[in-house]
Amino acid sequence: MIRYFGFGSNMNIISLRAKGVEPLSACTAVLPGWRLRFNVQHFFRHEGGVGNIEYTGQPGDRVRGVLYDCPETALVPLDAAEACGHGYDRITVEVDRDGAPVSALTYIGMPEFIDNTCLPSQRYLNLLVAGARHAGIEDSYIQQLLSHPVHSPQDYPVFTPPPGEFPVFDSHSLAQQPLYTALYGAVFDMSAARPLHAYLKQFFGGRDMTLFHIKRLDSSDGKESLDDIRQGRLNPAQRHYLNSYLNEYAREYRYVGRFTYNEE
Repeated sequence: MIRYFGFGSNMNIISLRAKGVEPLSACTAVLPGWRLRFNVQHFFRHEGGVGNIEYTGQPGDRVRGVLYDCPETALVPLDAAEACGHGYDRITVEVDRDGAPVSALTYIGMPEFIDNTCLPSQRYLNLLVAGARHAGIEDSYIQQLLSHPVHSPQDYPVFTPPPGEFPVFDSHSLAQQPLYTALYGAVFDMSAARPLHAYLKQFFGGRDMTLFHIKRLDSSDGKESLDDIRQGRLNPAQRHYLNSYLNEYAREYRYVGRFTYNEE
């Protein structure tokens, strides 16, 4: 068993489960002498900054979160979801659980990914607030989250593939292309991506990421399925979110084809 302290979106159990982690138990805990920041730059610019913790040593500073008991097998999906070694480092901290010190794993932003001008997106902040409320974290901390300034993303046009003839991929043919990734019917080549995206080449490569992104919406109930995508059962918020990512994928990568969800 491992103990994991979630202070960002992983306070939200739906978000945590979407990353492939099913905890055995959960309770609130406090990390004294640290403060919460949102200065880890997201892989995609429109998402702003994501959660981080910063040591201050000041007794009045504290980060509130959720302490999870998890099976040891949870470490692999946790490391993958937190881009361990590529955006965050895994560290051990001592948190306070009902007045007793407890050692737990958590993740801290790597220096090369820190940008102190970053602000969290409203979507991301909503995940924290919902998670904190569900966990029973004190209202004053939730009010601090609610009052935090947020990132204002640009408005994106409806994504339109470039003109020309392009091949059609399905999950089987896409899997044969480790540097290709798909999103909502479009396929992109990641081979010339900027260095910040080196980790995503292995995480996204050969996979359709549509469901991955949908399950990270603040309105997700964790029950979305591939069949919802196949049958077009997406609501306006989901379509808007995917369109933002289609524009960002097109900025970061090269469009190379279409993706079909209807396989024989």
